[in-house]
Amino acid sequence: MTSSDSVAAFAADYPFPLDDFQLEAARAIAAGRGVLVCAPTGAGKTVVGEFAVHQALRDGGACFYTTPIKALSNQKYHDLVDRYGEEQVGLLTGDVSINGDAPVVVMTTEVLRNMVYATSDRLDRLTHVVMDEVHFLADPSRGPVWEEVILNLDPSVILVSLSATVSNAEEFGGWLTTVRGQTDLIITTHRPVPLHQYMMVGSQMLPMFADQDRPDPGYVNRALLHAAGHAEDTGRRRGPKRTDVVMRMRAAGMLPAIYFIFSRNGCDAAMRQLLVDRIRLTTDDERDEILSTVDEGVHEIPTEDLGVLGFRQWRRALGNGYAAHHAGMLPAFRHIVEDLFTRGLLKVCFATETLALGINMPARSVVLEKLVKFNGEAHVDLTPGQYTQLTGRAGRRGKDTEGNAVVLWSPGIDPYAVANLAQTRTYPLDSTFRPGYNMAVNLIGTRGYEDSQRILDRSFAQYQTAAHVVEEAARLTQRRRDLAGLQKDLARTLKKIHADVTPEEIVDYARLRRELSVTERKARRNAGEEREKETAALLASLQVGDIIALPTGKNPVCAVVARGDSNRRRPRPWIITEDGWCGPVSSEAFGNVPVEVGHMRLGRGVERSPKRQARAVAANLRRQHIDRPKKIRPKARGGSKEVADLRDRLHMHPVHALPEREELVRPAERVVAARRTLDLEEQALTPDSESLSATFDHIVDLLAELDYLELDGGRETAVVTEEGEKLARIHHESDLLVAQCLRRGVWDGLDPAELAAAASTCVFENRKETRPEDRSDVGVPTEALVDAVNAVQRIHRELTSDEERHGLPQTREPQTGFVTALHQWTAGAPLEYCIRAAEASGAELTPGDFVRWCNRVIDLLGQIRYTGYSDGVKAASRKAVPAIRRGVVELGASAG
Repeated sequence: MTSSDSVAAFAADYPFPLDDFQLEAARAIAAGRGVLVCAPTGAGKTVVGEFAVHQALRDGGACFYTTPIKALSNQKYHDLVDRYGEEQVGLLTGDVSINGDAPVVVMTTEVLRNMVYATSDRLDRLTHVVMDEVHFLADPSRGPVWEEVILNLDPSVILVSLSATVSNAEEFGGWLTTVRGQTDLIITTHRPVPLHQYMMVGSQMLPMFADQDRPDPGYVNRALLHAAGHAEDTGRRRGPKRTDVVMRMRAAGMLPAIYFIFSRNGCDAAMRQLLVDRIRLTTDDERDEILSTVDEGVHEIPTEDLGVLGFRQWRRALGNGYAAHHAGMLPAFRHIVEDLFTRGLLKVCFATETLALGINMPARSVVLEKLVKFNGEAHVDLTPGQYTQLTGRAGRRGKDTEGNAVVLWSPGIDPYAVANLAQTRTYPLDSTFRPGYNMAVNLIGTRGYEDSQRILDRSFAQYQTAAHVVEEAARLTQRRRDLAGLQKDLARTLKKIHADVTPEEIVDYARLRRELSVTERKARRNAGEEREKETAALLASLQVGDIIALPTGKNPVCAVVARGDSNRRRPRPWIITEDGWCGPVSSEAFGNVPVEVGHMRLGRGVERSPKRQARAVAANLRRQHIDRPKKIRPKARGGSKEVADLRDRLHMHPVHALPEREELVRPAERVVAARRTLDLEEQALTPDSESLSATFDHIVDLLAELDYLELDGGRETAVVTEEGEKLARIHHESDLLVAQCLRRGVWDGLDPAELAAAASTCVFENRKETRPEDRSDVGVPTEALVDAVNAVQRIHRELTSDEERHGLPQTREPQTGFVTALHQWTAGAPLEYCIRAAEASGAELTPGDFVRWCNRVIDLLGQIRYTGYSDGVKAASRKAVPAIRRGVVELGASAG
């Protein structure tokens, strides 16, 4: 069977004709080339991944289908089982292992990374790897795993990369070709189901654009501008009520809908609001089917736990056709919601942004309640990429003729800004790749020091900073040939279109557009740093009693009630706001610089116990006569003028006004990328002191100092020691801290519950920040556990001191908020008791959080079982796992 026959046979199995981009990608894979497919959400990228599976089976090889999250892995596993049968398909997600030797295995990317470093026998038959949602490599915490896999996979493996539409696809595709061989770049901007944009102002659902089929920010609907302006002028304080939004959309035939609320509590509150308002969106038959599914899905959960989980209220909401979906829910509950929504039984799902990460829950409409979200450190505006990802869920292929994205108006929202956000369809893909301790010992153990350096120099991070390794003269010659070919392609495209511009003008326009993108990225980074410095300086200068206006919403004011941390670089004064909120703030919390607007006298004892007197201070603050700024605007900063000048030059360029602009620019961007690569290689740049190679050298030096590496004759002779081999098997954010705790025996002699609790300090991250004085060992059940926790903290202090001395990023501080809860759960205590124990320790914990952190500790214990130094700690880790994996935790693992 020829490659074209293979594509035809694959396409014949689908009930609909494949799109051109799908066929183009399939032909490239069948011809033995890698592909990078960039397409909007819902366009059908996964069909390309499924062809890679088909091709691997046809060739007698194996295909690994990788995803960024377990839920997506589970979903893809079931899709492929339906197509190829259980015998042909396996699933590996760290805590789940099904048929791992099958020719097709779905897995999280971390699992494949670990297999590559372990030189697993499963890689021997591997011919294809699908990297779904490959743009995830921009994720700061988990993104580097993608690059590790791409760089370390055998060159013979065909890589199929599926991405959202990114603005630097040429750059990313060029890097893939550099490190993996010929990779065809396949881009489509076509959405199979058109997306129509709306804003809801009060009870009015208004189109965002004058012509919905041509979403141009210059043609925002005048009726929308008038309605928003009137609402602003009349002082309307908030957006429409959630119940009213749902009923308005129901009347317009816009359900089912995913209603994005960037708050777990907000999602739960929306569900309760509809219950209080007695909203029901289901027929009797639908309600009966929903309740039957719910009861079947929870029959293994103990009755007493269901009470803790708020089951009765949740079940009633589902029966009425709506639900919440967020990471704080029990995984089994989330799974039921996803199943019911996919089957069309739920009409509204109130969700956080986690639902946008690839899980296939298509809806007719998407609602965005706000355009600001908390990123873990501060409230920030949605990026165009996030907006695209969220609204991409709207419009079900084969069911809807159009999808709907609805933004709810609230004070301060500018329809023009929203229109620009909606019109921007791409965002840059930036590498987050950085060497770490585990990566260092694995690379040196499998590749040696010099090859490890070359791998780092070939990373996408280095490629983006133009510090990649110079190639030989022969390769430069090939580059020149490639450039000449691309220039011919551009000339042919221009001849076909008959546009009245020259190839040089098109290339100049493409170069200018790339320069604007790079400059914008740099300006955003510099502006953020300047704002943070100014904010830190203001916070450091504040005195108790000062009043400041906050740059959020209607600029609420607050009073400074305690100086907090006196560190001038990272001051953390305590404030009380007008509505009574009390807590510390830091410079990272503000998008703009606050404004000092007055001073007030505080009562005695406020500074010592601000929370107790928050209500009284807030009432006094509201009585103050304060000249509030109408709006705190960001200060114009360095780089803004350069960006504006570049943008003006771009808009005035003769190519910009051409109707065929994008068709011409695409081949021109290839020319620019090829010419840039050629220029860089000809310059033969030497990596500077800030390169990844330099960071890697600092890591090697520290690991040698701690005896994880041996350097008898300098770094070039680096050898992994026995301790280093154990570190190589610890895949964890705090890998070196865990390795040091095991090596120094501070967890030896602990029973299973104590070991699990001590290990949780390296895993748990509290969503609620606590002050150092709020943390204590009070309530920790045993003296042995108190000693173990103190030892972890002592080793962490020693490690961060070493990291500072070597100029390395510092390992995250261990947290104790989950210690008592996990100890009690492992020892057999009920769920309600354990969650109360966590709250008493200062942790903010939902049942879903509890299950997630239990599973994270289980994952670490599974590694300790093989990397511990003593038989006792290995045995304790082995016994702890089944003790934790019971009840809701066991059900959570099976629900994915």
